[in-house]
Amino acid sequence: MKIKHLFLIFLTLTSLQSQAQNNEEVVRKIANQILKETVLGFEGTNDKRFYKASSEIPEGTKVKYASPYTGWHYTHGVLNIAMMNLGTYLNDSGYWNYAGRHIDFGLNNYKVFEQRFKGDVKHYTYPYGELFTMEELDDFGAMSASMIEVYKKNPKPEYKAYLEKAAKHLMEDRVRLEDGTYVRAFPHKMTLWADDLYMSVPFLARMGALTGEKKYTDDAIKQVKNFNKYLWDEDKNIYWHTYYSDVKRNGVAHWGRCNGWIMLATIHLIDNLPAKHPEKQNLIKLLERQILGLAQYQNGDGLWHQILDKNDSYVESSCSAMFVYGTAHAVNEGWLDKRYASIARTGWEGLKKHKINELGQLKDICVGTGIQDNLPFYYNRPVGTNEKHGTGPLIDAGVEILKLEKGAK
Repeated sequence: MKIKHLFLIFLTLTSLQSQAQNNEEVVRKIANQILKETVLGFEGTNDKRFYKASSEIPEGTKVKYASPYTGWHYTHGVLNIAMMNLGTYLNDSGYWNYAGRHIDFGLNNYKVFEQRFKGDVKHYTYPYGELFTMEELDDFGAMSASMIEVYKKNPKPEYKAYLEKAAKHLMEDRVRLEDGTYVRAFPHKMTLWADDLYMSVPFLARMGALTGEKKYTDDAIKQVKNFNKYLWDEDKNIYWHTYYSDVKRNGVAHWGRCNGWIMLATIHLIDNLPAKHPEKQNLIKLLERQILGLAQYQNGDGLWHQILDKNDSYVESSCSAMFVYGTAHAVNEGWLDKRYASIARTGWEGLKKHKINELGQLKDICVGTGIQDNLPFYYNRPVGTNEKHGTGPLIDAGVEILKLEKGAK
């Protein structure tokens, strides 16, 4: 009996080792596909000519990014951080350096477009318009957060200049409610978007940790608390997508990805707080509340729907990856009891089985989504494969699953 018992233990350990190997292969395949799809450069909108630098583009020639991964948007910041997380975990500089190459390309090329920019057109119609205008939180918050991580290893003066400009703009120029909560001017004046917690807090938290200036950390904590105050649905234990301050009412949808942005923002803040910070445990409780609320909406395949409480909406990949990441990370850090790791594991298996194709691309990612006051808008949002809103969260999810398997932080 003793030999049989030892043999069963051996089989279990062998199975776990094989699974870890397989999952590492999956995560590498996902990241390698992104490396393959990333082309830093520009393409003529009419003649499809490739330009490796903005200085090569003739005056008056309209161009677009040569690949969706070239641009300067919050989604690129998410992916940069994920690639650095993967590179750190696997001790692989090929992944870690992805972020630095991406950031340097933007900083080396934006000035041509800034000089040619005409103020009477939308900033996002020009390559790197987001970089030099900073009109919305989308344009600089997450990218700045990723730049801080690069700056800590490679403190270039141009990084420092951009980060200081972004921090000043965030702290002094952004529209807020009277209580200091970030809002937007659309679709109605002073509208609170759940998405904006991620567009601000990861940057603020890192600026606080980098500079030691309390004002950044305090603002990040205030944002998390206030967003919870305005957006948490006590009845359904998930977040609304929006709050209209003019009519003091929430919108109509418990959109999946906006719940993911809140989860990620909260985690980035907790990760960047000192161990004994007086608010750390309160923030962990908010995260735990969200994870256990979301667990009620996980489907039989371990995944989540585009509209979380509407099972007839499609199963959406980016929010599913976010929830896998957040739950696994909380367990790995000891914030959540290990028994809840099964939420993340079943979610990861669901992604592998149903949403990741043979090339390592993630399917069924909802495209960029605004706010409207009817559920069909959310039901009918298009989806893409390896669409940039989902690839960063998928890599982060994979890294945390690998950590779960090793039982390490």
